[in-house]
Amino acid sequence: MTRPASTSAVAKQATPPPPVPGHVRPPRRRRGQVLPYVLLIPAIGILIAALGYPLTRQAVMSFQEYGLAQQFGQPPEWVGFDNYIQLFTDSYLWSVIAKSIAFCLTVAATTMIIATALAVLMTVISTGPRLILQIALLLAWAMPHLASLTVWQWIFDSQYGIVNWLLVNLGFDQFAGQSWLLNPLSFFVVAGIVVTWMSVPFVTFAVYAGLTQVPGELHEAASIDGASERQRFQMITVPLIKPVLLIVGLLQIIWDLKVFTQIFVLQDVGGITRDTNLIGTYIYRLGIGEGQFGLAAAASWFMLLLTVTLSLYYVRILLREED
Repeated sequence: MTRPASTSAVAKQATPPPPVPGHVRPPRRRRGQVLPYVLLIPAIGILIAALGYPLTRQAVMSFQEYGLAQQFGQPPEWVGFDNYIQLFTDSYLWSVIAKSIAFCLTVAATTMIIATALAVLMTVISTGPRLILQIALLLAWAMPHLASLTVWQWIFDSQYGIVNWLLVNLGFDQFAGQSWLLNPLSFFVVAGIVVTWMSVPFVTFAVYAGLTQVPGELHEAASIDGASERQRFQMITVPLIKPVLLIVGLLQIIWDLKVFTQIFVLQDVGGITRDTNLIGTYIYRLGIGEGQFGLAAAASWFMLLLTVTLSLYYVRILLREED
């Protein structure tokens, strides 16, 4: 018959040995802490392979005199920071940056407001109207950019456009034959409408996905406590979908800051380019249009730093939300 171990012996086996003075035990690395970093390696490798060479090549060209002669084989000449000095001392660059930031923030804010309103609308309407609205958004999202821009050109056409026709029939005769793309202010209004139209579907579906994750029990409890619908939206819905709004808002700002196709096509129709250039079209016309590739490379790097700077505020908020 086996004799049971005494209480003191069991306690002695269960008690860990005391730490040796001066000896620091290394932290035990758990498998779950290493696996996320391992999974990131393929994505980081693809990112470096896809962006590493273009960024490095542009960084090198920004310190060289690189024009049409270098395109045909003449060795480029190193000019140091001359391209950056020429760029930053040109007042036209700062006017382009000011217009780009104003356009970007205005369009991004308008897009977020309209898309959030449509997403909230989809949560309160019945299944049939919601499906119709979702299909309409998908069609707007799937429409090719050039086809969509052609439709908008017809809508704002000075002679046969429906906008001028509608305004004249409402009694605003001064808009008869109005050329919307010949004036910089009206040009950016039309461009803002087009960019917003193309951006709203994606933001709407992203916000709607966030709204569907809000527990209904919270709204029911708040309703029992006497909270109005507006108070429930402000105090419950908005805080819960705040991470979604921040991420989508950050993507929208980056997207609107580098907008190119819409501005480029409308410029060709309107015929004015210098007064309506944004950063994307400015760099394109500087490089491809004028053959100043070194100067365009410096402007591209400046645009990259500007985008990162504008995004830092949102990234800080996202990191704080993660904590």
